[in-house]
Amino acid sequence: MVPQPIRIAKNTTYLTTAYVIQKIFSFLYFILIARMIGVESIGKYVFALSFTTIFGIFIDLGLSQVLTREVAKNWGKAKEYLNNIIGVKSFLAVIVYLLAITTISFLDKAPMVRELVYISGIIMVLDSFYLSFYAVFRAAQNLKYEAVGMVVGQIIILVTGAVVLFFHLSLHFLIGAILAGSIFNFLYSFILLEVKVKLSVRPSYNKETLKLLFKIAAPFAVAGIFARVYSQIDSVLLSILAGDEAVGWYSAGYKITFALQFIPMAMAAALYPAMSNFFVNNKKQLARVLEKSLYYLMIIALPLSFGVVVLAKEFIVTIYGAEFEPTALALQILIFSLFFNFLSFPLGSLLNACNRQTRNTVNMGITMVVNVILNLVLITLFVEYAYIGASIAALASQFTLFSLGLYWVGKVIKYNKKFLVKGFGKVLGACFLMIVVILLLKPGVYFLFLIPVGGIIYFFSLYAFKGINKKEFKELYYSFKK
Repeated sequence: MVPQPIRIAKNTTYLTTAYVIQKIFSFLYFILIARMIGVESIGKYVFALSFTTIFGIFIDLGLSQVLTREVAKNWGKAKEYLNNIIGVKSFLAVIVYLLAITTISFLDKAPMVRELVYISGIIMVLDSFYLSFYAVFRAAQNLKYEAVGMVVGQIIILVTGAVVLFFHLSLHFLIGAILAGSIFNFLYSFILLEVKVKLSVRPSYNKETLKLLFKIAAPFAVAGIFARVYSQIDSVLLSILAGDEAVGWYSAGYKITFALQFIPMAMAAALYPAMSNFFVNNKKQLARVLEKSLYYLMIIALPLSFGVVVLAKEFIVTIYGAEFEPTALALQILIFSLFFNFLSFPLGSLLNACNRQTRNTVNMGITMVVNVILNLVLITLFVEYAYIGASIAALASQFTLFSLGLYWVGKVIKYNKKFLVKGFGKVLGACFLMIVVILLLKPGVYFLFLIPVGGIIYFFSLYAFKGINKKEFKELYYSFKK
């Protein structure tokens, strides 16, 4: 039997490594297809996936999370719970798929877009099923197989998509590349359950069991709906109100900020167990952990934001091509949402660790409503520059989530606000010097060389301002190494 701490460390390593690799491959793949198929086609592609992703939450309804939690408590219930969840998902999958294709038929979309949604809907169904299969392995504290499936699935998508692009096949086949990855993960996880766990997957329906599971799943379902709508509704509304070209420009910028989210996610995952422990045993240490995590993320996020703002045009044109130049302004707005997004992760983790998960869900719900309303207003208001309106909505929504989290964290613990404000001033000062140097060198230096130069100037300035010392630098390094 593997000792518990070692098993947890291994699982964290497996999943974090797989997640980072998957993020890198996914981003590279998006760049490839954006350069090959152009703005309008990438808009159609993103819309189809975003549209069905929203519907997908109504198949799972938080049941996979419940499966992991309840089976971890009582392994003997694994077969009963899994088969009942698969049984009800089989029913929900048909209903939700029909609802998705019915809804798209009422929207003023070209036949090709509707066909893309039909294919993407199958991906939605398969993803929901293998999510539950992997949930059993999570309950057994064995994340190795899910990590392998995540990486191999992404490689299949990348290779299949590259072949499609090489032969200049239609968008149907490009969506089909993602379908190939989903089919692999579905079959892989299903076979592993049968072979490794000796768990036969046979849909069943037990009224009492399903009643219990849905009761437990209710808060997970609500949180999932809020998160899913919030993360995908911008692309859907952009496509409906402004057209696919606007989606293409917006999604190209959004993909960059999304790809960087693994940084705060990794830190939040490492902090959560410690926060849970300190909430019970040491409130002062809990406050200290929060202060340090916010400050460290501030040190990373703020120079990233300012650096991208200064070099946005060069960056966009280089990776996506001249056709995506309008994305530069969207990215300059979106990248500042990254700052608030980074800081929201430890705030959310602390609320969850301190038994304030309901409040965290309410915060997400408020943020979702703000996001939807602002998208409807700003996309309509900006008309030809609708993608800029969506970018402003994203920034305002992230600020809303951050502000709500900061307010309610203050109700749970007393933290040193002066330390954070003072630290923000030092980081801001270092960023200012970094930008001055970059702007002075920019006319005569290739922009990629400016990135390491800017980084060196920033950290030397921060050190000079006593914003970070050797000990804190080592803490920052080891926290991410861990």
